[in-house]
Amino acid sequence: MVVPSATIDSLLKEKEQYPPPASFREGAWVRDERFSRDAAKDPERFWSERAKEFDWSRPWSTLLEWKPPFARWFVGGTINVAQNCVDRHAASARRNKAAIVWEGEPGEKRVLTYAMLMREVNRFADVLKALDVKRGDRVTIYMPMIPELPIAMLACARIGAIHSVIFGGFSAKAIHDRVEDAESEVIVTADGGYRRGKIVPLKRTVDEAVADLPVVRHVVVFARTKEAVPMQAGRDIGWDAAMAEADPVCDPEPMDATDPLFVLYTSGTTGKPKGVLHSTGGYLVGVATTHRLIFDIKEDDLYWCTADIGWVTGHSYIVYGPLANGATTFMYEGAPDWPHPDRWWSLIQEYGITILYTAPTAIRAFMRWGDEWPKKHDLSSLRLLGTVGEPINPEAWRWYHRTIGGGRCPIVDTWWQTETGMVLITPLPGVTTTKPGSATHPFPGVEAEVVDEKGQPVAVNKGGYLVISKPWPAMLMTLYKDPERYRQVYWSQIPGKYFTGDGARIDEDGYFWLMGRIDDVINVAGHRIGTMEVESALVSHPKVAEAAVVGRPHPLKGQALVAYVVLKSGHKRSDALRADLREHVRSAIGAIAVPDEVYITEKLPKTRSGKIMRRVIRSLVSGQEIGDTTTLEDPGAVDEVRKWLEAIEGKGP
Repeated sequence: MVVPSATIDSLLKEKEQYPPPASFREGAWVRDERFSRDAAKDPERFWSERAKEFDWSRPWSTLLEWKPPFARWFVGGTINVAQNCVDRHAASARRNKAAIVWEGEPGEKRVLTYAMLMREVNRFADVLKALDVKRGDRVTIYMPMIPELPIAMLACARIGAIHSVIFGGFSAKAIHDRVEDAESEVIVTADGGYRRGKIVPLKRTVDEAVADLPVVRHVVVFARTKEAVPMQAGRDIGWDAAMAEADPVCDPEPMDATDPLFVLYTSGTTGKPKGVLHSTGGYLVGVATTHRLIFDIKEDDLYWCTADIGWVTGHSYIVYGPLANGATTFMYEGAPDWPHPDRWWSLIQEYGITILYTAPTAIRAFMRWGDEWPKKHDLSSLRLLGTVGEPINPEAWRWYHRTIGGGRCPIVDTWWQTETGMVLITPLPGVTTTKPGSATHPFPGVEAEVVDEKGQPVAVNKGGYLVISKPWPAMLMTLYKDPERYRQVYWSQIPGKYFTGDGARIDEDGYFWLMGRIDDVINVAGHRIGTMEVESALVSHPKVAEAAVVGRPHPLKGQALVAYVVLKSGHKRSDALRADLREHVRSAIGAIAVPDEVYITEKLPKTRSGKIMRRVIRSLVSGQEIGDTTTLEDPGAVDEVRKWLEAIEGKGP
């Protein structure tokens, strides 16, 4: 349901602007505003022209069939995603170009050219067919960040199976629920993977997850760590042995553009996870187009998206977008701080990585660890930086630009969701003047608005609900087996418009500023305050690395602001610092946004994708049940929050 009084008080203003460097603009795919203007005049023609860049086995007869809230793109057309991501490059001058460059956490290195990747995808597609996997069947993939993960995805796409990738850190219960809902008869996994020097026991987790799921007929196991794992006779199959017998030629299945490509379950907060279903043709066109133009991909780029493929960012911008464009995509298996906090910077220097796409959470962690780590390495190969996953606060943006980009690299601050499939709001690095913290403008061919609860546009710099006004190619088809929930969650709040669940404002220059989830808006004495702005003010303090702000019930104000902050290395908590942080917020925003309490803690509860779980903190400070914590990376962070709550209430140390 929509929260009453949709407008949100926007309190934080950012004045700095960064135009594209002239040298970058000269060679960019998009270097002037005409491209966006032409797309705005005729978005369907824009997407039609982009789609013609791919190989279709049969052209579409209808570009868009829109029966709200269901959109079908490229109706009548047939296409195969794996063929477009692999075969057409392997049959071209890119045959011996690196498709995937990989490094494992222990240090192993592999390179797969497009010709090699095609052979591996064909073989695994034949393995799946030998296991009686057919067009439309679901295949669950639960693997570490190794090349076999995209190989398995592309093999599914090749034969028309629908893959469901699960992040390789999820629990047995999370796997059980997703496999049961998808009714996957085949699971692809590995014996284990590496994370911070330890082996993550993936196969044993799968065994626990499917012990009472008779729907699972086969489990294919890749030997990553070579650790001994139980293999159930008749069900479990070794990857290497199956591949040795497989045919290196497997013809791609012509798929309807409107056929499903994959289902990806959102991590969720409570209740049943949502299975987001994405299409074949529209998704491919959307992610490939956005990848090429937003990251300005060139033939000699080595592009690194640091996400895990278990999340949509990895699907769209590690696998399908880059490979559809014939790019070289870099993959790294392990943690950014293993064995030292400069692992990423050493990889950039060693491989000459040119484009880095990562999350604000990671950036803030690097800020906390200190500048000395990146300064040990030559990062001059970088030419473009990107952020994804949540709004980036201006101070982190500036640090990223200055310390990692050397002040020379444009930053593309992208907004999108699992459900949108592709980036919807973003700078174009050769043309957009950026403002730290703003995602800037909708991507060409995308129409976004900020509205109140009646669907009316709000005033300049007044916060409201971010909605998408027209269909876009990579949008979700529906929620798997639950079209009514799809309609209710995304299309019932503002009729006729896709409801993102995010708050935003548009400034006097037409720039979009994301203000966090609507659930994270706090009503303080009649003022609706977005927590992101208060968090940005806290993180702008020189001693603060991360912040999470939530509301707790207050007898007079309705709600009061409560802040949890994590300090940068070398700084210690004190009552004086807590008072200083409150005054810092007063100076940056105003008295209305000053937190009643500031807790200085060692860590914050986060999902395994790095997002702060404000819901958990909000439940703790409000005395409510925490709910589902399946996606929580470190349960100890909850105890850390609880400890300081009890201390402040006189119940603890």
